[in-house]
This record gives sequence, structure tokens and C-alpha cells, in this order.
Amino acid sequence: MRNLLAFLACLFLAQAAFADEAAARKDRSITQLLAEGVPVLYSLPGIETTATSPRRDPEEVIQRTIALAIVAVKGETGDHAMGLALIDQFDAAGYFTPAEQAFMDNPARDQQDRIQFTWRYEGVHVMLWALGIYDELGRPDQITDVPLLAETLRDLGPEGLRAKARLRPQDQLLDAADLIYRYDWAVVSARLKGEDAPAGLDGGVVYERHYALNWLIGYMGQAWDDISTDT
Repeated sequence: MRNLLAFLACLFLAQAAFADEAAARKDRSITQLLAEGVPVLYSLPGIETTATSPRRDPEEVIQRTIALAIVAVKGETGDHAMGLALIDQFDAAGYFTPAEQAFMDNPARDQQDRIQFTWRYEGVHVMLWALGIYDELGRPDQITDVPLLAETLRDLGPEGLRAKARLRPQDQLLDAADLIYRYDWAVVSARLKGEDAPAGLDGGVVYERHYALNWLIGYMGQAWDDISTDT
């Protein structure tokens, strides 16, 4: 009986610690949002903790970065041959999800597909930050600097990227995921009211970052093509 009580006590303390971590993270996010004039929903719950969120393998994140960059380039340019050349240059065969592979295999995808995949530059931005290549994630109020992003990947190359990449600690990834979750609620709430995104936020950038960060923290165990951005 004493062993059972001790176990239950430890379990209770662990659960309390997890709740404290999530609550503290939520509080920090809300403080930042209020300072920026972004509406908040106080009842929006906290997200996963360092103990409950899976840790991505750095190589998996590197491969995701490269795949996103290649599909974004093809989306932007519509150049099928360039896409194939980039796969060879970055030795990226096998890096793509089923939806991405279908896009890369088809030389004549429609305009909507191209627009969707061009937005993946924002996911590349998130991955480069997560890998420590970019120092700051920045506020989601403008699209990423695509020429800088392309220059960064071109200069590093696949091996340079692997040599320099250091996946940030899980608590930093969770901090960013919690914050973007609340940004996204504000954007979605405004859209449902027929209003512009608040405080200068870019709704497309917010969505893409939320998508990428949910993948990074393993939200609901979802594969990339199936990521949900619940708010």
C-alpha cells in the first residue's frame, strides 16, 4: 500500500510540474501578445510540455528543410527541370511526402498547387530557425526574405547545413509553437468576423508557421501532409 501511495504521489507531482510548465508558457505568450495589441482568448489551453512532446531527429528536420525549399522553388517558378536539378544537387530523393512527390513528379501542375507550395518558403524559414541557422524567428507580420533564404541554402549546401545545424532545445520549440497557436487564433477569429488580421499580422505567414511548428513538436503524431492547425 505504501508503495502504491508513493507512486501516486510521484505521479501527482509530475502532473503538477507538467501543468506548471504549460501554464507558464501560456502566460509568457499572452504577455507578448498583449504588448503587441493582439487579441487573446484566455481560455485557450496550454500545449504540450517538454516531457510530453516527441523530439525530432535533427536529420529529419534537415531533410524536411530541403524538401520544403525544393517544392517552394518549383511552386514559385513552375520550372520542372529546375526542381529535378535541385533534387540531384541536394541528394533529396526520398525526402518528399506523398503530396510533395506528386507535385514534383508532375511537370504541369495547376496554379493553385503552385501557390500552395510556394507558401512553403515560410516552413523553410521556421526550420532554419529551429536548426539554429537563423538566430531569430521574428514576428509573423511579413513574408520571409526568399532571396536570403535561397542564398543561405545555396551557400551552405547539404553538407554545410548538416555541419552547422543544431536543433534548438525542445522548450524553445514549444515556446514558439504556443505563441503561434495564439497568433493563429487571433487571425482566425478576425477572419470569421470579416476583419483584417490584427496588429499587422500576415495570416498566410501565421498559418504556415503554425503548420511547421506543429510538425516540429509532433502535434498529435500527425504526418506532414496531415498536420492540423487547431485553434
